Parts: sequence; C-alpha cells; structure tokens
Amino acid sequence: MACLLVEYSKTRGVSVLDKTVVFSLENEVNQEIRKTMVRVYKALDEKGYNPVNQIVGYILSEDPTYITTFKNARNLISKIDRDELLRLLVKKFLSC
Repeated sequence: MACLLVEYSKTRGVSVLDKTVVFSLENEVNQEIRKTMVRVYKALDEKGYNPVNQIVGYILSEDPTYITTFKNARNLISKIDRDELLRLLVKKFLSC
C-alpha cells in the first residue's frame, strides 16, 4: 500500500494538498500475475504437458526447465517472484 498526495482542483473549500489519497497496486499486480499464470498454463497444456504438475515442479525446484519455452511461457513465469506467487496461491486457497 502506498500513499500519494494527489493534486486536483479545490473541492468544497478544502485544498487538495491538505488531503492524502491512499491507493493500492496490489489488485493490479495480482491480476497481472493471474494473467501471466493463465498464459503459462495454456502454453503447457497446448504442448501436451500436465500444467499443474509442471508449475508445481517449477515452484518447488525453481528449475525453469519445468516450463516450456513455447509462447514465451518460461520467460513470462520467470518474471514472477516465487514467494509472491506462493503467497497469492495460499491466500486464494484459504479464502475459498
């Protein structure tokens, strides 16, 4: 979470510079990770692999050869922080 002082016109007599707007990039980051994982999953599936097994193997070992280079899947998944991915997976699993 981050705080940002946003400049915009005065509203109701209160200067914008007197207000702090709080915003979070977490949802956007989570959506980008989800989109990337879906693309990786589809690439693995198209190549005939079991996507879940391959992704689990990659997460556990950090060995990129578990992920195909087809459709740039290996490069895409390597840009995701594994700890963040695990955190999101556990959070999602426990929220259901």
